[in-house]
Amino acid sequence: MNLQTKINLAACDRDLRLDFARGIAIWFLFLDHIPNNVVSLLTVRNFGFSGATDLFVFAAGYAAAIFYGKMMLERGLVVTATRIFKRVWQLYAAYVVLFVIYVDTISHVAAQYAAPEIIAEFNVSGIIDHPIRILIHGLLLQAKPLNLDVLQLFIALMALFPFTLWGMFRWPTLTMIASLALYIAARVLDWNLASFPDGRWYFNPFCWQLLFVLGVWCALVGGGLVRSVSKLLPLRVAAVAYLLFALIVTIAGKNAELASFMPDWLIGSFLPNDRENIAPYRVLHLLALTFLFTRLVPNNAYGFGWKVLQPVLICGEQWLAAFCAGVFLSFAGHLLLITGPNSLAMQIIVSAAGISIMTCVAYYVSWSKRQDYKSAFGARS
Repeated sequence: MNLQTKINLAACDRDLRLDFARGIAIWFLFLDHIPNNVVSLLTVRNFGFSGATDLFVFAAGYAAAIFYGKMMLERGLVVTATRIFKRVWQLYAAYVVLFVIYVDTISHVAAQYAAPEIIAEFNVSGIIDHPIRILIHGLLLQAKPLNLDVLQLFIALMALFPFTLWGMFRWPTLTMIASLALYIAARVLDWNLASFPDGRWYFNPFCWQLLFVLGVWCALVGGGLVRSVSKLLPLRVAAVAYLLFALIVTIAGKNAELASFMPDWLIGSFLPNDRENIAPYRVLHLLALTFLFTRLVPNNAYGFGWKVLQPVLICGEQWLAAFCAGVFLSFAGHLLLITGPNSLAMQIIVSAAGISIMTCVAYYVSWSKRQDYKSAFGARS
């Protein structure tokens, strides 16, 4: 195994920045999933090229590398692989339950409110005529109901993670090069997975794996390199300049007056933003954000102890429960806004209520796990 990887893992402690990043990403995903919601203007996708999904995938790769990397050092590849596949099964089970209830709820609401456009909007149009077929393709991760795409992508990434982890321990540079080569090939050759009844995955796993593997590489190999280059002032200036450029271009895409001051070829080069195949400028934008954030906010930052940040941290820690709750809450929020008063005040209330409920779910799951641990620790044979 690579000696530097062992040294980096041994030096890793629990990084609260990961929980913060995942918590913010889960909140932003919820807000972004409610159409015509003014509060979603505060999410990261409105200030640059990358979005909440980019942040979540990168942070998830980093967190998985630390957790399972230490397990691999202590217990070996075989045991670690079985634990990873156990996690994949948990994610898949959560997806199946979420998919079945979600699709049934959407169909019921559409019939109850005589709003068949909801079925098309949430990409479950075949459920009326071919419910069994939709269910089967859903179990095969080939259906694409709206807002479940992030979980589909993460299941695919985690299923291949044992091979990524093994490669990072043996040949970290070669593994990173292979990931980059797959990303380039998928973009050039237009590789993607098919969806049912038509189309392709919203998030092309052949391309999005690059962000996940980058997170793994930064956790296991690149930590020292990142800390070294973060001391270079020209690099920090370049990162800030790129973030400002991305901000201007993104705003120009929504503001005709600002866009008139910029050449059309420049706007056309970055907009519309390539989300399916995660364009290189999105990857660079996220890396610039991460680079500056880790430079400005150390892991032991005093602010992580503030009570006001605890809801974000707990949602990041219990991200799966918070995400599943957020999927239903975003649909409920959308329904409330299209069937009731869609005022500014109502949008704020719906957004705040949804985040509050997600946080309560995360707190409950965290409390429940602690009780299970206490019971197991106190048990006597």
